[in-house]
Amino acid sequence: MNNKALKIAIFTSFLAIFGNNNEVFSQESDPAKYVDPMIGTAKMGHTYPGATVPFGSIQLSPDTDTIPYGVDGHYNSDVYKYCAGYQYSDKTIVGFSHTHFSGTGHSDLGDFLMMPTVGKLQLNPGTVTDPDSGYRSRFSHEEETAEAGYYKVNLQDYDIEAEMTATKRVGMQQYTFPKSDSAHVILDLKHGIYNYDDKNVWTFVRVENDSTITGYRQTTGWARTRKVYFALKFNKAFKSYGQEKLPTKVYKGFWGRFDQTHNFPEMAGEELRLHFDFNTEEGEKIQAKLAISPVSTEGALANMETEVPHWDFEQVKADARAQWNKELEKVTIETLEESDKINFYTAMYHAFLGPTVYMDADGEYMGIDRNRHKAEGFTNYTSFSLWDTYRALHPLFNILQPARNQDMIQSMIAHQEQSVHHMLPVWSHYGNENWCMIGYHSVSVIADAIVKGNADFDMEKALQACVQTANTRYFDGIGSYIDTGYVPEDKDGASVSKTLEYAYDDWAIAQAAKKLGENEIYDAFMKRSQNYKNVYDSKTGFMRPKLADGSFKSDFDPLNTHGQGFIEGNSWNYSLYVPHDPAGMIEMMGGKEKFTTHLDSLFTMHLPDKYFENTEDISREGIIGNYVHGNEPSHHVAYLYNWTNDPWKAQDKIRMILHEKYKNGDDGLSGNDDFGQMSAWYLFSSLGFYPVAPGSVDYALGSPAVKEATIHLDNGNTFEVVAKNQSAKNVYVKKVELNGKELAKPFIQHKDIMNGGKLVFYMSSKPNKQLYK
Repeated sequence: MNNKALKIAIFTSFLAIFGNNNEVFSQESDPAKYVDPMIGTAKMGHTYPGATVPFGSIQLSPDTDTIPYGVDGHYNSDVYKYCAGYQYSDKTIVGFSHTHFSGTGHSDLGDFLMMPTVGKLQLNPGTVTDPDSGYRSRFSHEEETAEAGYYKVNLQDYDIEAEMTATKRVGMQQYTFPKSDSAHVILDLKHGIYNYDDKNVWTFVRVENDSTITGYRQTTGWARTRKVYFALKFNKAFKSYGQEKLPTKVYKGFWGRFDQTHNFPEMAGEELRLHFDFNTEEGEKIQAKLAISPVSTEGALANMETEVPHWDFEQVKADARAQWNKELEKVTIETLEESDKINFYTAMYHAFLGPTVYMDADGEYMGIDRNRHKAEGFTNYTSFSLWDTYRALHPLFNILQPARNQDMIQSMIAHQEQSVHHMLPVWSHYGNENWCMIGYHSVSVIADAIVKGNADFDMEKALQACVQTANTRYFDGIGSYIDTGYVPEDKDGASVSKTLEYAYDDWAIAQAAKKLGENEIYDAFMKRSQNYKNVYDSKTGFMRPKLADGSFKSDFDPLNTHGQGFIEGNSWNYSLYVPHDPAGMIEMMGGKEKFTTHLDSLFTMHLPDKYFENTEDISREGIIGNYVHGNEPSHHVAYLYNWTNDPWKAQDKIRMILHEKYKNGDDGLSGNDDFGQMSAWYLFSSLGFYPVAPGSVDYALGSPAVKEATIHLDNGNTFEVVAKNQSAKNVYVKKVELNGKELAKPFIQHKDIMNGGKLVFYMSSKPNKQLYK
């Protein structure tokens, strides 16, 4: 072969292997290796380390204690640590339950806990101080593995290795037992997260054969009427089974003719705890598959047959990892340190944990009206933590998960149609509205999608649902808000927060109406969006609670988070919550120079503990000065410098937050991840831009932490971010170019991203005080 032919052959081989960059990245990269599910499992993060797939219904994860919600009829504050069921500092594992929330500040779920044991049968979980009194087991983090889609731990008290993985609706476990003639698997239907006496309304189990069990658990908690069905199969027949003896009831019926505690195939009661018994050989692996359904045990069995008709644990594990890689590959990055990659891809992982699919494989689900429905043409989702996620998570989905975000909106519209209140979700899960937090932030999610052109749904119907929700007078002070322009504190608590958030939501509705040419709706809601001015006290320079008679509340302290008219925040932080009209807010507060000084003070002053010590959602770990990053109301605040004469001042603060409040390790999150909102902030800010006001097409520019990033969009385009001269010290931006043209303003638009292009930041150790001027 001559030199020319050799070169052609080599070049042809090169193209065959490397010609399609996307294909090569998909085949050769494994971004899931950078995911650390342990991040956030300590202190305030409230994340879980167990196995799940993107947006999956199953979250199969260890629970490390059984803290009750109440003690002696009073709230037990220790339960707050267990919103995700797991605390890294604990030394024992109670078992592995199949449903969990990620990062929330309140909780529920923890359904269908399973625990393998050997030796004496115990059906009580025991206690931290006396683990041997129950079926829990000691464990060590050195014998624990958590990966995307996989979890493993050694249960030291039983010498059992427990492994788990998941599909969308099925959790699969694999237990490696020692040799024993007294091996057991406990199924605890009494167990739950945020549990209390009488939370279980009813539990029911049928033993269908010597390896298949079906049933349901009905609870009344955060979700008032929640019912989850299950089907459980073992790969080996159990030799016997039974249940814990139930408390005697006044009415016994005629079931007393049976011994229901031993090998009786139908069990019912409020607090079922069951055991399934096996003989095992040394190293024998017993596998279990548990599928859930919102509709029926028949649906659970069908879900299992659809998703895991086999017993190949390694295949399910590999498929779960492949699903994660498919989602994580949507953004490729180059960073200064590997620790930054771990933070970034773990943030993507956390962002894609929810909302979760809420329907069977055939599309059936239980609606908020407690009737069976079928999702036609969309995937039905649940667990909408909207007070948190409207800010950055759903805007992130409009870029990285556009089809899913459309389905989530269709799920919200279905909720509104089924609701007797005819309202969009406030905070909903498992076919229940739980009414947690404030605002009507579904409208923000809907408006953002409409304005940004990601709206393959009935937009007119969606707009009318927004208007109906915003005009529900009996909900949380809306009637007073409509009549007087603010929520009076002496009629409804947290009145300032409600007024400010309603005003923003109204602006969002107006933007959707403008896009759809509904001018009357636009005018009405734009007028309402200015209501933020009605709770501003020019004498103090802060937003302040106002009473029904029009006077401001006395005894006002802008530093205090308690009893001052705000929810999970103080006036210093919440006074800056006018994301839809920063220019108007700045003018109202005295102009750009005075406002800049005010912002500077927020980041440099000290907030003593006494001002937030009784607010469980705020801790010292999440605070810089008086700026509270560990909770959501201030997430846009650093970007407000872009509306002043000194946009450069945002840059070092954004990089400081990224560096100090997001770290590797179990305690790497500075506050509740709140179903991905905290992580979404990290992702946007690491890329150099942020959606200050969802419902606007604009993104405010900051200071990227990545060296390079490429967003692989679903429409086939790519958007690149490059930070030239990037370093830990070069946190300031000298200039920014979009597609080769220098930007004169610190903003880009949604179309700039979705059309594909290149955003280049030129980094420096010194601020460019003339930037964007």
